[in-house]
Amino acid sequence: MILGSGPDTIPLDFRAELVAILGAGHVRDEAGFGHGAALLVLPGSTLQVAEIVALCHAHGISIVPQGGHTGLVDGCQSSPGQVVLSMTLMSAIEAIYPDERVAVVQAGVTLEALQTAALAQGLEPGIDLAARGSATIGGMVSTNAGGIMAHRYGVMRHRVLGLEAVLPDGSILSDMTRVVKNTAGYDLKHLFIGAEGTLGIVTRAVIKLEPVPQGTATVMLGLPSVTAALAAINLALRSTAGQLRAAEGLWQSYIQLTARTQGWVKPSFPLDQPINLLLMLDGADPERLSEGIEQIFGAVLEKYPTATGIIATSKRQEADLWRLREDTDQLYRAHVAAPSYDVSVPLSEIEAYVDRLHEGLARIDGGIAPYVFGHLADGNLHIVLNRAGPLEARISSAVEQVLYAPLHDLGGSFSAEHGIGAKRIAALAATAGPVKLAAMETIKRALDPQHILNPGKVLPREPTASEKFR
Repeated sequence: MILGSGPDTIPLDFRAELVAILGAGHVRDEAGFGHGAALLVLPGSTLQVAEIVALCHAHGISIVPQGGHTGLVDGCQSSPGQVVLSMTLMSAIEAIYPDERVAVVQAGVTLEALQTAALAQGLEPGIDLAARGSATIGGMVSTNAGGIMAHRYGVMRHRVLGLEAVLPDGSILSDMTRVVKNTAGYDLKHLFIGAEGTLGIVTRAVIKLEPVPQGTATVMLGLPSVTAALAAINLALRSTAGQLRAAEGLWQSYIQLTARTQGWVKPSFPLDQPINLLLMLDGADPERLSEGIEQIFGAVLEKYPTATGIIATSKRQEADLWRLREDTDQLYRAHVAAPSYDVSVPLSEIEAYVDRLHEGLARIDGGIAPYVFGHLADGNLHIVLNRAGPLEARISSAVEQVLYAPLHDLGGSFSAEHGIGAKRIAALAATAGPVKLAAMETIKRALDPQHILNPGKVLPREPTASEKFR
């Protein structure tokens, strides 16, 4: 606990004021693993968040908002003298409107909790992540999370109809609109979606829902190339049997690792193809879906005779196939703190990009190799190195050059769905144009002149002392 006086301490009277707002049980003197901050606060309402932020604003103490703590870019790391604000207690699903296909939730609601509640009404959030059990809606809004269905339903920016956020001075911006069509002035919610808590703390949100399909059908295809995988995806998009729900690419080294650690063995499906495609259709008629998946498999085999495949014939088999994709923890057990990257690549450029990736990494160090997997229908690739992290600075810089340098000219992005946090600030500074960076800094100064909300995240530089209080 760091209390007392000095630039990296929390004043004792400040802590007492927090206790007066929240109660002693909701002010903790240990922020938890991975945090340097001395205090963790647990508000239970937007009004309490506003009081905390106003107090921090008055004392010039910075705040680090925390959701499910599942991010990969150090977006909620903290330092001495800061306060970590956890949304754990703000976990109420306030309402679900089945006819409107809308849910109103507090920011601490997990995706899985929302999925469960919506399912009871025959609905789903239109977004899904492997970290569904811990990722919170507020965190997903703040990072503009994507997931496996982004090609169809969009990312969080497309799922949020309205939101409530506490601004850096403690004022509350509440725009809990429940309708799709809204042209009443500036659509300010988009300032906070993807801002990672640097412009305001999201406390509540209105989430658009979708009907749950009556059935699903899944096939895993072993394919000779990304070109073949994209051809299979196009077949699925054109299927009259159902709609494409997911298309996940698993390159050879990744599926070999997860299959080995899970003990998954299918003699009819050797794991020797360059890329594997996990393809799922959904729709109203389970029988037609099965026929549609078989037709896609047959068409792929006709065009690519060396292709292999396995069709799930039960929900259990379907779940087993999906575990091969979602069990990313195995990567970090094999390589502790393995460096990970998250890029978006135009579909037509993926094959060449991955080839250049392997070549470029080999030039840095012949032993470095990537595990590649991701949302192939929208070009979002996750890349994890076969190295324990962190990398030394020289190697890390060289790796980022290989991964990021081609993306701007290709029309891609170095950060697809995990945000900037603290880890990718240098990449943003190197790739964003000066006008974009200046506009971002202008918005930050306008809303947060003291720079108290999640400092050291997203923006490439800290403001000067004069800028902080301008």
